[in-house]
Amino acid sequence: MELPPLPALPLTVTDQMGRRVAVPFPPQRIVSLVPSQTELLFDLGLGARVVGVTKFCIHPAEARTKTVVIGGTKNFDFEKIAELKPDLILGNKEENYQSGIEQLAAFYPVWLSDIGNLPEALDMMRRVGFITGDKERGEALAAEIDASFAALAAPAAEAVPVAYFIWKKPYMVAAGGTFIDDMLHWAGFSNAFAALQRYPEVTAEQLAAAAPQRIFLSSEPYPFGDKHVAEFQEICPGASIEIVDGELFSWYGSRLRQSAAYFSRLR
Repeated sequence: MELPPLPALPLTVTDQMGRRVAVPFPPQRIVSLVPSQTELLFDLGLGARVVGVTKFCIHPAEARTKTVVIGGTKNFDFEKIAELKPDLILGNKEENYQSGIEQLAAFYPVWLSDIGNLPEALDMMRRVGFITGDKERGEALAAEIDASFAALAAPAAEAVPVAYFIWKKPYMVAAGGTFIDDMLHWAGFSNAFAALQRYPEVTAEQLAAAAPQRIFLSSEPYPFGDKHVAEFQEICPGASIEIVDGELFSWYGSRLRQSAAYFSRLR
């Protein structure tokens, strides 16, 4: 006679916010509230266990077709999530909203990442691999990405100052204390707005005064296009202006496997 499967045993772990979370091990019904962590789960071979994602989880393509879309990163559909009966929810301090996370954490195991630089991104990958029962894959992926960044050629003695724009109307840049700022340093650039924090609004006058040698217009979250290049060129006539792949600067999951090579070409 075939015996029924044993119930999952609880595993108590600490997330990157320092919160203690009890997770059935290994979790079988995962909801991801963060696009870069959704892609990570699929790249770890856990796609079959992912039951819910956000409408912004565009990688891989099947993420939104083979699972339930539970709203956005900052407006969850709690009824849909309840119907999915998740035994693990993966979120992020910055990309999700505190009140929504607190409401979910009252009913489900919610593990939160908090990422501001490459080492914290690699730590997240290792921890997600561990709590999902795929420790070796998580370790291998983190090691691969770590090695690719370590192999980046040393930047010039004086790094080129760059202004990295994420939004228009109002103009907003990625400043100090952001993951993008850390990626700019790895790519061999200095952030023209590093003295500011997070994602401040800046004026055309501030940009002109900063006088960056290069201006990067991110492909996301604002859809900068070629038509915007002339606008910035008028503000900074001497700057080199280009649209860059925002995912390779801001997605802190397995997409980082492509970032180091992209940064080398960007230099």
